[in-house]
Order: sequence, then structure tokens, then C-alpha cells
Amino acid sequence: VQLQASGGGLVQAGGSLRLSCTTSRRTASNNAVGWFRQAPGKEREFVATIAWNGGSTFYGDSVLGRFTISRDNAKNTVYLQMNSLKPEDTAVYYCAVSRSSYGSSLSRGYQYWGQGTLVTVSS
Repeated sequence: VQLQASGGGLVQAGGSLRLSCTTSRRTASNNAVGWFRQAPGKEREFVATIAWNGGSTFYGDSVLGRFTISRDNAKNTVYLQMNSLKPEDTAVYYCAVSRSSYGSSLSRGYQYWGQGTLVTVSS
């Protein structure tokens, strides 16, 4: 399974971006998909995850209420809508396919990873 993350870029604080994660096969439609991020010099951080059917979602504390994860299995794509962006949201964002139908906040629960897309939020 290959994943392609896109949609990153430069945005001012308070702005919005929508990231997309497209998988190469429909296999991912049976698995949860998550987003993680890693800022320079920091550890990878869980952002959000969505179950295989979109029926449940879970967010990291730092993005709760500002980010929304969704998926369109017909398009093999998972989205991350990011609103009210802050400079501390600056990071490389990675999408990943879980080993199960329901995701977790732990990176070891994910078996396939995309190459990442850079989000930069200016103050």
C-alpha cells in the first residue's frame, strides 16, 4: 500500500488548510487511517485517526476542536481539515494506515506510512 499526502503549504496564523491522503489500493478502506506530525527537534505526535467506515474519530489534545478528520472510501482518500492554525502546528504531517479497523494514538499501531507534507504556520 502506498500513501500520498498532499495539501501542505504556508499559511498565516488563524488560517486553514486541508490535507489529503490518498492510498494506492482499496485495502485501506478496511483499516483506520491516522495523521501524525513531527516538528523539527521534536518527537512524532499523534494528530487524529478515523475508523475504517468513518464511524468514529479521535483527536490529540492539541488539535481537538480545530482539526477534523474525514474519509471518502470511494476515492481512497482521507482528509484533515485544519482550522485556526497556530505557529505551533508547524510540522511535517504524515498519514498512516492502521493495522486494524479502529485506529489508536500510538504510531506502532500503523503499518504503512506516507512521505509527509510540510505545513508552515507563520505568526
